[in-house]
Amino acid sequence: MSGDLARPRRLALHLVPDEPDQVLRLARFRQEHPDVIIGTGEFGTWQARIPLADGEIVTTRYTLRELLDRLAQLTRQQRQGPDGEPG
Repeated sequence: MSGDLARPRRLALHLVPDEPDQVLRLARFRQEHPDVIIGTGEFGTWQARIPLADGEIVTTRYTLRELLDRLAQLTRQQRQGPDGEPG
């Protein structure tokens, strides 16, 4: 693993010592959705911002696992569109 790739994972491991399995999931999500900004929020939370053509969606969860689960739902809805059909 190159130093450039290892550094963010080490930082993420420091931020989520109770969820080391989610670090790879976070890295994979970031690769698949480079436009989504994910970081730590206030009061020990995780937060993400999904840009949209007409604004943005901001979501906050207490654990990284919960945030990634929610992001999976939201990005799936974005791909499918409001009628449930692929957009």
